[in-house]
Amino acid sequence: MIGYSRERYGYGAFMSSATEWWEEFVLESPPRTGKLAVTRKDGSPHVAPVWVDIDGAGPDARLVFMTSAETVKGRSILRDGRVALCFDDDRPPFSFVTVNGTTTTTDDPTTLLEWATRIGGRYMGADKAAAYGKRNAVPPELAVFVTPTRIVGARNVAD
Repeated sequence: MIGYSRERYGYGAFMSSATEWWEEFVLESPPRTGKLAVTRKDGSPHVAPVWVDIDGAGPDARLVFMTSAETVKGRSILRDGRVALCFDDDRPPFSFVTVNGTTTTTDDPTTLLEWATRIGGRYMGADKAAAYGKRNAVPPELAVFVTPTRIVGARNVAD
């Protein structure tokens, strides 16, 4: 990879704590999908894109996304609760943030509608927010809140 060499920088030297800027990076427009990593029941990995938003700010900030309780993602989260999400800017000079965390979930209809509308509006525009909220705030959907336990990332990796 241009701009990175293990011999020059050492293992992980280009990664740093991203606690000061991860929220800004995740919330930039146009919105990026989070690549959610969970484990299947047999221990094998599963990665899928999710639309996200952030609840709160600073040390209390949590990532929020929606998924069905009946998907691989939902079943894994209900079984284990540990996840990782990666966000990247795939344009040179390239940047990324990876958030590891633990989850809590709710299927409360009011909470589902609030977050489904907010997230839908973030990705599809304010004019479509209500339609996405209504469509996605139904059983067996879950609102998933991720409390970060580790945040790493790098800006301008190829510089």
